[in-house]
Amino acid sequence: MIKPVALLCKGLLLTAFICSTSCKDNKKAAEKVVPEQPKDQWIAIFNGEDLNGWTMKINGYPLGENFGNTFRVEDSILKIRYDGYGPEFGERFGALFYDEDLSNYRLKVEYRFVGETAPGAPEWGYRDSGVQIHTQPPNTVQLNQGFPICLEYNLHGGNGTDNRPLGAICGIGMKVEIDGERSDLFCNPAKVAKTFHGDQWITVEIDVQDGKMKHFVNGEEIMSYTNPVYDPENEFARAFIKEGDSTVKSGYISLQSNSHPIDFRKIELLPYN
Repeated sequence: MIKPVALLCKGLLLTAFICSTSCKDNKKAAEKVVPEQPKDQWIAIFNGEDLNGWTMKINGYPLGENFGNTFRVEDSILKIRYDGYGPEFGERFGALFYDEDLSNYRLKVEYRFVGETAPGAPEWGYRDSGVQIHTQPPNTVQLNQGFPICLEYNLHGGNGTDNRPLGAICGIGMKVEIDGERSDLFCNPAKVAKTFHGDQWITVEIDVQDGKMKHFVNGEEIMSYTNPVYDPENEFARAFIKEGDSTVKSGYISLQSNSHPIDFRKIELLPYN
């Protein structure tokens, strides 16, 4: 048994020598190899510098026209502003679309409300905005379509006194199931009511997996819902019902411009597949 062991040992030594020499000869090439990004890593989809990868659509204006410089990046913050709208906001609601169709993922957004509501805005526009998922493709939004078809995580800001909870699920041309029952409400309130006053930064998350959605705020789950479908009563949603199938399986992420200034400083995506 001594001889085979000796030969095995020599083989190991020789192998080690060859590996060492090969690694040394290819050191520079190895340093250029970029490791594969882990599948469980958050991806920043807002780069803090510009709106690259995003497309805006404002009611009454063509896709990509940033009327009034509504969507802008300053000081590494994505800002939605209305100082270029003049004395009347009108019906110029809008949305900023991330340029990728998505199905299963977790979205994390940091935001804060600032300033005053735009002149002429609707009363409900005070500290009101939304993070939207399963949004229709931006190139399908009509010229005069107030809001894209989507599921909206409604963002509310407090007035300093009253309860004004965030986190409701609002179906714009869509309906969802709450506790296993199809809801006919336009907005279903969060099960856990949270109101945030002032201009503080808030972190919201939306988890989307195989027709099951959950809303979080500052790490706490506040509601869940399932099985979104297009609403045949909505004239814009009807276009997406194919051969009687109204199931919503994917869509775009979008941010609302609703008439109250809002900041976003971090927008991250965790794809599940």
